[in-house]
Amino acid sequence: MTSREIIRRVIEFDSPPRIGLTLPEPYENDLIGGNISPAEDFVPPPHEPHGNELRRWEDEWGIVWASLTDYDKGEVMEAAITDWSQLDSYRPPDLGDKARYAEMSRAFADSAGKYRIGGLPGFVFSVARKIRKLDNYLCDLVLERDNVERLHAMIRPQISAAIERIAEAGADAIMFCEDWGTQNQLMISPDMWREIFKPDFSTFCKLSHDLGMSVFMHSCGKITDIIGDLIEVGIDCLQFDQPRLHGIDTLAEFAGKVTFWCPVDIQTTLQTRNAEKIRNDAKLMIERLGRGGGFIGGYYDGNEAIGLTGDVQDHACKAFTEFAGY
Repeated sequence: MTSREIIRRVIEFDSPPRIGLTLPEPYENDLIGGNISPAEDFVPPPHEPHGNELRRWEDEWGIVWASLTDYDKGEVMEAAITDWSQLDSYRPPDLGDKARYAEMSRAFADSAGKYRIGGLPGFVFSVARKIRKLDNYLCDLVLERDNVERLHAMIRPQISAAIERIAEAGADAIMFCEDWGTQNQLMISPDMWREIFKPDFSTFCKLSHDLGMSVFMHSCGKITDIIGDLIEVGIDCLQFDQPRLHGIDTLAEFAGKVTFWCPVDIQTTLQTRNAEKIRNDAKLMIERLGRGGGFIGGYYDGNEAIGLTGDVQDHACKAFTEFAGY
């Protein structure tokens, strides 16, 4: 059975022979990802070590980023729209340009039976909050709702176009990253999320499903309050790097309704560096979250960023592999 078929069965709770796996060599990796290429006239800077020198660059959305390292994506330093008077002249990049998807198409064509995931820049929130910078944008949601809606209206067609192009490239699923949570709760009230953002989630999930693709969502932070809503709108897989922030037992309440894709918790369990605890957490997640499907064992691809060496996560890789069969 190919990796593609295994992940399909995992997502659909169709009695796969094992859990899904996204582990580094020499272990199994069932997925292949593809991202939207930048416009031809925009070339991102190379990721090179800079010591303590601040690395700054402007992306094609007009957002200025900065980072002290060569291994992380950095943080937004300057908004593309610093004043709402700039909104009328703002033009987002064209995500419907087919040339942007040529590399993705080639990668998927050569994928040798892998499950193919096309990456989006986010849904509306992830894009808009960078264009305005997060602190400004969270205030805007209360104080500038008309302007927020105008900005969202510019972003929606670009996301829809990207979803359509990703389907044409041969993807089995789309994936987007939106960090909605703090350590304790959602960044905004669940009611505000449902009022402003839930309709767009429904629209984009329906479009993806109509085009034959599943929907994968990554989110950091404790977004437990809206997991039920995310299932309702059509999210098929939730990628959480901090499953213990929600609680394994809490996530288990949604087992059979949505697939969870998780490494062993990067904030707590991995940080113990204790092989037995890491092994037990991997086994527990398979037992509690993977009922006839529904679980993908993950790997956090950024050991340096979380202060770990690869041998620590190797304990998890071995455990996911050992207990992979149902």
